[in-house]
Amino acid sequence: MDADAIPAPVDLRPDASGGKVLVVDDQRNMRATTAILLRQAGHAVQEAEDGASAIQRLQHEAFDVVLTDLRMPTVDGMEVLKTAQQLAPDTQVIVMTAYGTIESAVDAIRHGAYDFLAKPFKEDELLLRVAKALEKRRLVGEVSLFAEEFRKRYGLEHIIGRSPAMREVLDRVLRIAPTDATVLITGESGVGKELVARALHVTSRRGDKPFVPVNCAAITETLLESELFGHAKGAFTGATRARRGMFEEANAGTLFIDEIGETAPGFQAKLLRALQEGEIRRVGESTPVQVNVRVIAATNQDLRRAIVEKRFREDLFYRLNVVPIRIPPLRERRDDIPLLAGHFLRRFNQRTGGEKVLTPDAAARLVEHDWPGNVRELENMIEQAAALSPGREIRASAVEIEHRRPAAAAPEEATQVATLAAAVEDAERRAITAALTRCGGDLGRVARELGVSGTTLWRKMKRLAIEGRGAAPLE
Repeated sequence: MDADAIPAPVDLRPDASGGKVLVVDDQRNMRATTAILLRQAGHAVQEAEDGASAIQRLQHEAFDVVLTDLRMPTVDGMEVLKTAQQLAPDTQVIVMTAYGTIESAVDAIRHGAYDFLAKPFKEDELLLRVAKALEKRRLVGEVSLFAEEFRKRYGLEHIIGRSPAMREVLDRVLRIAPTDATVLITGESGVGKELVARALHVTSRRGDKPFVPVNCAAITETLLESELFGHAKGAFTGATRARRGMFEEANAGTLFIDEIGETAPGFQAKLLRALQEGEIRRVGESTPVQVNVRVIAATNQDLRRAIVEKRFREDLFYRLNVVPIRIPPLRERRDDIPLLAGHFLRRFNQRTGGEKVLTPDAAARLVEHDWPGNVRELENMIEQAAALSPGREIRASAVEIEHRRPAAAAPEEATQVATLAAAVEDAERRAITAALTRCGGDLGRVARELGVSGTTLWRKMKRLAIEGRGAAPLE
C-alpha cells in the first residue's frame, strides 16, 4: 500500500519527563528521600521497604525503572533484579550500593542491571541515571512492541495499534502470558477479544499445546455442559458414544470461554468447581477427570452489574477476574483507525491482487466515525469501499457510513437521555412482549418471528424479567 495514502501515525510516546519508578531500600530515610527527589522531578514513584515487598509489587504492577539497594536482609537486590528480568525484561534496574561494595554492583550489571549508583549520591546524578534508564526503556519498548519480527514471534501481528490504550493492552499481555493466571478479557463486541486471547496463549509456555475456543452464546445450556465437560455413552438421548469435552481437548493448553456472561447460574456453579478443583466430571459419570488447563474468559457484559441482578455468580467472577484486561473500543483510540484501515486494505489487496489505496480524505472520514461495531465494522467498511471503488483510489465518497455520530445533547436535555444500554433493553423488552402477545405465548413462534435462537430468547426474557410459559424452546 502507498505509504502516503493514509495519514502518518502520530508519535504517541509518553513524555520524556516522567516515568513509573519503584524505589527499594530497607533504610527508611534513604528510601523516602530518594522517592521525594524523583517525585519532584515528575516521576510516579512507589516505595518498597524490602526485597520481598518489591517482588510482590513487581508481580502485580509494571514499572519503567526499578531503583534497588543491593544489600537487604532476607531478599537482596540481586533477587529483585532477577525477578524484574523474568516478569518484565524491558524494565530497567539500577542498583544502589555503598562505596565498599562496588564489586557487587559490577556483578549486578553483568547479570543484566542497567546501571549502579554509589551511596551517597547527588541529586543531579540520581536524576540523570534515572532519565537515561527511562530513555532506554522507551526505546526498547518502541522496538519490541512494534517490530514485525517480535510481533510475529509472540503472536501479536494481528493486534494492530500504537495508541497508549493499546500499548497498555500489549504490555499487559506480554507480562502475564508466561504465567498460568486466569484472565478475564472485557470489551464491546468486535474489539478483538479472541485475538488477545490467542496472543496470550501463543506467548505462554503452553503455546505449542491446544488453544480451544468455545462461544457460550452459540450453544444451549444443556449442550454447553456436554461440550465443555464431555459425556458418557447413554447420558442423554442421542449420546450413542462417550465423548471428551473441551476441557480435556485443551489439556495442557488453553481454554478460551467467550461470552461467559451468557451462561446460566447452574452451569456457572459447575464451571467454578472445575476451576477450583482442577477436575471435571463428564455428564452421566461420577468419576472425576483431572485437567491441566489455563482458562481465559471474555465478555461484552458488565459482570458486576450481572452479579447485582443475580445473573452471574460473584464467586465465579472473582475466580475468573484474577487478571483483567479491558480492550478499549475504537472511539477511545482513534489514532489506531488509520493503522487498522491500512492493515485491512493490504489484506484485501493481497487476496484480490489489487493496488487499492485510501485517500487522505477517506482516511479522515474513517477517523471521524464512532464505529459502534468496532474493529469488525471497520473491516467490513474497508472491504465494501474497496470493492465498490472503480479506480485505484478509495475516495471519501466510497466510505458509506450509515450511522453518523449524533450531535451532543444540550445540557438541559442531557439528564433526560437514557444510557445506550437502557435504551436497548427497553426496545428488546417491548419487542419481545409484543411478540408474546401476537404468538399467544408460544416461545418457539416468538423466537422464529424475532429471528433469534430459542435459547437466546429465553436468556433475554430472564435478563429482562419477562414472564413466559415453559422453559427454553427447543432449537
